[in-house]
Amino acid sequence: MLVTDPAAFLAEFSAERYPMRAVATARAAFLVAPVSDKLAAESAQDNRYMDLTQVPDPVRAMRQHAQLAHRLGADVPVMTFPGDPDCPDGLFPNNVFATARGRLIVGRMRHPVRQREAGRSDIRGFFRDVLGYRSIDLSQGEFVAELTGALVIDRARGIGYCGLSERCDLAGARAMHDAFGLRLTFCFDLAPDEYHTNVVLAVLAGRMAVLAPDGFGDPAVPEAIVRAYAGSAVALSVAQKHAFAGNAIALAPNRAWMSAAGAAALEPAQRAAIERGGFALGDVELDEIEKAGGSLRCCVAEIF
Repeated sequence: MLVTDPAAFLAEFSAERYPMRAVATARAAFLVAPVSDKLAAESAQDNRYMDLTQVPDPVRAMRQHAQLAHRLGADVPVMTFPGDPDCPDGLFPNNVFATARGRLIVGRMRHPVRQREAGRSDIRGFFRDVLGYRSIDLSQGEFVAELTGALVIDRARGIGYCGLSERCDLAGARAMHDAFGLRLTFCFDLAPDEYHTNVVLAVLAGRMAVLAPDGFGDPAVPEAIVRAYAGSAVALSVAQKHAFAGNAIALAPNRAWMSAAGAAALEPAQRAAIERGGFALGDVELDEIEKAGGSLRCCVAEIF
C-alpha cells in the first residue's frame, strides 16, 4: 500500500499491524572507493549540499573511505569495489544498488553521470554469480528512483518513507515499493531545497527516527513519523542537518553511525536520547567525502 497523506499513514500504521518481524539490519555491506579529483557538476544542479568551488583531495578521500570500511567492519562484513574515474559520484552506491531478500535492485538515476554507474558489470556479476541474487533492473524505467537515497526503509516492519523530489517521482516510488517488497510506503514531498530523504531522515534498526523537520515539505509529515515511533526520535536543527547528522545508519542493532561532523553537531541531550534507544554512537571523519554532497550513509550499500 502507498499513502501520501500523513493522516492516512497514521490511520494505517499500528504496531499490531506492522510488527517488527523481519531482520532490522543488514548482514553485510559494500562500498565503492572514491577515485575522482572532480565533483559531478550535473549532480550539483539539485544537490545543494555540494559546492563546486571545493577541490577534492582524492588521496585524503581514499584514506577516509578506507577508515570508514575498517570501522564499519566491526559490525558487519564490508567489501569495497574499485571506483571509476568517469563516475565521480560512484562513492555513493546506495542510490544505484540495493538489496532485499536475495534480490539486487538497480535504480533509475536522474543524471546521466550517475546512470553510467548502473551498468557496472562487476557489481551486477558479484550479486548474480557469487551470491546468487536475482536482479530487478529499474535503470531503464520511465521514472526516477534513486533507491535508498530517496527511500528510507524500516526493514523490520517493511515500511518505506519516500521523499519526492527531482531524484524520485511517484512512479519511481511505486516501482521501488514493489521491488523491495514493502508492505507500506509513505510518500511525501521533500522541502524544495532537498534532494534525498536520507539526508533528512534515518530510521535506526526499526526503533528510532533521526530527522530534520525543515527538510520536509509538510510539517505534518515529520510529526507523523515521530508519532509512529512512539516519540522515540531525535529532531535535528538546520545546522545539524547541514552537518549530515541525519545521514546516519545502524548496521548492527546496538550501534548508530554518522560522520564525525554530524556527531560533533549533536547536543548532549540528543546523544543521550540515541543512547537510551539502545545505540552506541560511532563516527568517522569524512569531511573530504562530504564535499561531494553526501556523507556516511550515502557511502553504504546494505546487503540483506
